[in-house]
Amino acid sequence: MQKTSATLLIIDDDDVVRASLAAYLEDSSFSVLQANNGLQGLQVFEQQQPDLVICDLRMPQVGGLELIRQVTELSPDIPVIVLSGAGVMNDAVEALRLGAADYLIKPLEDLAVLEHSVRRALDRSRLLLENRRYREKLETANRELEASLHLLQEDQTAGRQVQMNMLPQSPWSTDGFSFEHQIIPSLYLSGDFVDYFRVDEHRVAFYLADVSGHGASSAFVTVLLKFMTTRLMFESRRGGSMPEFKPSDVLGHINRGLINTRLGKHVTMVGGVIDEHTGLLTYSIGGHLPLPVLYTPEQTHYLQGRGLPVGLFNEATYTDHVMALPERFSLTLFSDGILDLLPGETLKEKEAALPEIVSAAGGSLEGLQQKFGLATLGEMPDDIALMVLSRNLA
Repeated sequence: MQKTSATLLIIDDDDVVRASLAAYLEDSSFSVLQANNGLQGLQVFEQQQPDLVICDLRMPQVGGLELIRQVTELSPDIPVIVLSGAGVMNDAVEALRLGAADYLIKPLEDLAVLEHSVRRALDRSRLLLENRRYREKLETANRELEASLHLLQEDQTAGRQVQMNMLPQSPWSTDGFSFEHQIIPSLYLSGDFVDYFRVDEHRVAFYLADVSGHGASSAFVTVLLKFMTTRLMFESRRGGSMPEFKPSDVLGHINRGLINTRLGKHVTMVGGVIDEHTGLLTYSIGGHLPLPVLYTPEQTHYLQGRGLPVGLFNEATYTDHVMALPERFSLTLFSDGILDLLPGETLKEKEAALPEIVSAAGGSLEGLQQKFGLATLGEMPDDIALMVLSRNLA
């Protein structure tokens, strides 16, 4: 009969009993080691490392209880079955307290009882060993996960710091125009971005962009947008490829740049340029909703315009719209995350409500923050960005 992988050690000073047990267990497919006293049994145990020990309690030199104690100290996972003819309750209790897997009384009328006890103890030992290995793997995995999460948090913290450092000063004023913004990311990093900056001595540019998706990949695109617009601005100052810095050309340039990078990301955005000499605003729309909201003390309404998202279509073109800015006004740009805060069931109802809220807020960022409760927002499904351009409202 094929041997099992389990090796048993029988320790008993009764040669006849020991031989009988060994013969039966070997016939039951176990490998069996033997020792005729406790001292020899400990020596064999240390040398051979059996999977299970069967021992008597009453043995010369080293008794069964002491043997259980030492075996348990050496190898806590190795089960010990006590097989004793003494039948003393205190001995049984002490043996079990010391870690014995079972206590059987000699003589055994049916050695199948011993075999059952052996197999049960081995199964329990195997399960305990598997459990421990599983816990160790789980603990290792948890430590690795904690380390990875720590690194991820460090990366996100660094990324957030980079992103915050890219944002313009808020509030910022230039030649009577005032700019303010607020960005509320749904995750640690935001896919929404705003910027405003001076192009030259008489022009100021601004834009609000909403990158598709959320998190780090979308936040990376905001870095790319900052790079592309900054480079265009310097080229414009040097009289390079885009000296006029028309919003439609800027959106077209970004469209081509995003497609060429093959990041799988697109952007909806609104960009504009103010000519401070003429008081004219030139703006362009790249698939963005909601449209900018123009507020004056007399009325509040959406700007007109439409266009394809930026970074999706090679053939996309963008249109410039020109308007004279009122003497007293604010122009508010929103990312589409604001729609989640608007009343109404349909997009049409939500869009109808937005100018009313802007009007009730007096066209100011502070008023909008109060109306939308931005300071106490909980978890949001999308990033929210607001940018307010104003003149003579205070």
